[in-house]
Amino acid sequence: MGRVMLIGDNPELTGALVGNSRLRTHDIETCVGGVEALRRIRDHAVDVVLTDPGTPMAEDLALASEILALRPGVRVIALAAQASREQVIASLRAHVFSCFTTPFDYPEIVDMVRRALDATGWRDGIEVVSGLPDWFTMRVSSHLLTAERLVRFMGEYQMALPDEQRDLLMTAFREMLLNAMEHGTGFDSEKVIEVTAAKTGRAIVYHFRDPGSGFDRTSLAHAARSLNPDEILATTVRRAEMGLRPGGLGVLIARQIADELVFNERGNEVLLIKYL
Repeated sequence: MGRVMLIGDNPELTGALVGNSRLRTHDIETCVGGVEALRRIRDHAVDVVLTDPGTPMAEDLALASEILALRPGVRVIALAAQASREQVIASLRAHVFSCFTTPFDYPEIVDMVRRALDATGWRDGIEVVSGLPDWFTMRVSSHLLTAERLVRFMGEYQMALPDEQRDLLMTAFREMLLNAMEHGTGFDSEKVIEVTAAKTGRAIVYHFRDPGSGFDRTSLAHAARSLNPDEILATTVRRAEMGLRPGGLGVLIARQIADELVFNERGNEVLLIKYL
């Protein structure tokens, strides 16, 4: 059984947490503000803390620092009206588990709480190597949870984009990240992938580099070459026979969304480019 603490008055989120069937074995508690939260955390262990949605991100980050100084294992999920690119980077540097800004998607927040409760060895999953608003490089451990956390952070990092464009871009980002984790590291959490997000006046560019041996893109029997249902079914069968996870559509989906998808000769680095 875990303990989840929600700071502030948010009946909708509290109801979503309490009403989730997969959280019924966990304690859900609320408190008035950061001072009370720190007092309770000193008194007893808390697994997940959700910050007050009514406080600014800068205040949430300061509180997260105090919470983690008291209990380094706490997973802090920051909720705020808005967050700048600098604050998204700062939240990763501060080992915040995840962050959300308005308008809140309560089912998505609840799902992240569930992931946080189950998380182990997550704290060093994302290391910021270079953090500037228009050039952001990370070393990312090859783990599915780390991928989902990073996609959430990158969605906030690109919040200036229109919703539909951002959602599509994050779909392509996720597929290429998982592709690097699966084929470049075999989901070995001891291995890392380098991810860079850069923004120019004309484009958003993502660069993925994995430590794998690369691949020959002309001989990938496990990857779908079109969205034809028969081809997708055949790909599913081939992947099952090879012991691979369901999928094989990652590169194809990314090609449909990106304006350019460029691999290096070895096949372990790729640029995903979307023009503005």
